[in-house]
Amino acid sequence: MFIAQSPDDLPTRDVLLSMSGLAFMEGVRDGTISHPPISGVLDYHVDLVEPGRVVFRGTPAFAHTNPMGTVHGGWYGTLLDSCMACAVMTTVPKGSIYTTLEYKINITRNLPVGMEILADGRVDHAGRSTGVATGEIRGAQDGKLYATGSTTCLIMQID
Repeated sequence: MFIAQSPDDLPTRDVLLSMSGLAFMEGVRDGTISHPPISGVLDYHVDLVEPGRVVFRGTPAFAHTNPMGTVHGGWYGTLLDSCMACAVMTTVPKGSIYTTLEYKINITRNLPVGMEILADGRVDHAGRSTGVATGEIRGAQDGKLYATGSTTCLIMQID
């Protein structure tokens, strides 16, 4: 897995705009395009890319806990925002980009430190200007549901 260590490791705007969102996400999965720096900090990576779906695999560490020693809600939120928004990215045509407008998460149970998870984002709607997706975090081995989320993304054509 290739994780960006400096701004020079990130794809240029021209590279990004020359590809469809699906091709871009496949490049991240395959390692020809760097994973974002936050993925190294929060210990997650792209596991699966399909049209309208992206799955991240990750493992929360002690460094991701709050003062009570449980996994911080921001870890759940980042993984869900990432998988849902990247699922929308797979629908974005060449010459366009996206950004998250809003997202919401619901944590259904405490995620143990060191437990591998799958964060699965799926597109519900992708139009010219907006994309809507939902996501789930489940244990990679136990299949239990740990959190759910929803997002709305703005899709922008860049001229």
